[in-house]
Amino acid sequence: MIKFSNVSLIYPNSTTTVLEDLNLTIAEGEMVLVIGPTGSGKSSLLRLINGLVPHHTGGILAGDVSVDGVSTQMTKPGGMAHLIGIVGQNPANGFVADTVEEELAFGMEVLNLPNDVMRKRVEEILDLLSLANLRNRSIATLSGGEQQRVAIGAALVTHPKVLVLDEPTSALDPIAAEEVLSILHRLVHDLGLTVVIAEHKLERVIQFADRIVHINGEGIAKVGTPEEILIDSPIAPPIVHLARALGLKEIGTTVRQMRRLTTEFRELPITDKKKQEVEQLTEAISFKDVTITYGNTKALNGVSSQIFMGEIVAIMGRNGAGKSSLLKALAGVNQVKTGTITVLEKDPFGLEGSERRGSIGFIPQEPSDLLYGQSVGVECDQADADNGVAPGTTLAVLEQLVSGVSINTHPRDLSEGQRLALALSVVLSSNPSILILDEPTRGLDYQAKNELTRMLLAFTTTFKRAVVLATHDVELVAELATRVIFIADGEIVADGSTLDVLLSSPAFAPQVAKVMSPQPWLRVKDVIAAIEELR
Repeated sequence: MIKFSNVSLIYPNSTTTVLEDLNLTIAEGEMVLVIGPTGSGKSSLLRLINGLVPHHTGGILAGDVSVDGVSTQMTKPGGMAHLIGIVGQNPANGFVADTVEEELAFGMEVLNLPNDVMRKRVEEILDLLSLANLRNRSIATLSGGEQQRVAIGAALVTHPKVLVLDEPTSALDPIAAEEVLSILHRLVHDLGLTVVIAEHKLERVIQFADRIVHINGEGIAKVGTPEEILIDSPIAPPIVHLARALGLKEIGTTVRQMRRLTTEFRELPITDKKKQEVEQLTEAISFKDVTITYGNTKALNGVSSQIFMGEIVAIMGRNGAGKSSLLKALAGVNQVKTGTITVLEKDPFGLEGSERRGSIGFIPQEPSDLLYGQSVGVECDQADADNGVAPGTTLAVLEQLVSGVSINTHPRDLSEGQRLALALSVVLSSNPSILILDEPTRGLDYQAKNELTRMLLAFTTTFKRAVVLATHDVELVAELATRVIFIADGEIVADGSTLDVLLSSPAFAPQVAKVMSPQPWLRVKDVIAAIEELR
């Protein structure tokens, strides 16, 4: 179905090739996963499939890419719309209509399909992706995860032979991600759909992949089965790291396989849950009876809690639960209908200028909203000047998070993960007292997430600052958070230690917890520490 023949790609002003002499054949009805570090070229490989690279992006391409016998060099992307559906890293950039139903119908209108066919397919997709209750909603009012489901639906509704997805689960909660991937898996097996996915959250998608393409960032791509690639890959989901840490002779790519391989460890005497003790210092944030509405819709309904300095609090819940609304209110961006919010004993809506930068660092779900410079270098220099820090401070933070980003690159030309890292660097360099992050790991690879975790832990423990983050990344929460606030339908349904909240929710439990249940272990390091203690 898809054939790469001696494909090499390099962009202007780049010193390394994105791909070097790649030969790859993807059969009909195959699901292929593309992995690699942030900025390694995963998105470029996906865009080669429908010709966006190099027709729209530029670059020098050698070799040939063909889909269903059609060469992408000879046919522009518009000529392959009937054959290939594509969902980009940021779905909002691809929307053309105002409402969900209109967006789903647009692609079929372009292909001039009959009205009765369009109506039938729209209903199918609304049911398939659980979008029926959103059909008349304005896309601008949807949460990031809801927008992602709409984008996937808009790609599927034209019945393409090939579906290309760039981080399709990055903004989805664990349950929604599982549903979407299961649907794609069923379409692959029942209808012969060919799916190519680039994804950083391997723990979600690895069980569905037939093969993996691992791009190392230096032009070299390695192709093989999940077991072949992950056996020695530095990029791997937690269960693979668990297998390595336990010294198992083979690795499992699903929770079921790993439970069979770890029976002896799960039968050890159950250890007591160790509470995560947090030294509560001064109160950082307090909110009481907060209600937020959008028109007739209640996003939050009378929520109350406190957050202290030295805490890392994760706000979790399904898509559309009200997480982003709460974060924007705490940051002084959203006005509340009723209730009170205090940040450092002040009204967040009254903070301005340098006082605001020193008090609250806020990164929204779309980090590009914070970037306005014409290059990475200009952005970093401006942040140094605004934050009153030594020249080069912001760039040094960026290098810690994601290395190798050229200072001459325009922020809009960065990958989603690199753009997020740049926004994080701009905010972190101001060293605010409170850091508020909305989906801070979207587009980041495991190495960048580990570095972010290290920096946030140092931020809270060394400087006694507070961090509040909304995320669907349960592995990050297990590694980082001291406390979890779980929101459902605008109300707080759980507020407690990370261990208690995550272990009580099968859907939101991390992989290690699922594998090692009933043992109360969230991370690989918890397993190893407990085993060493028992010995």
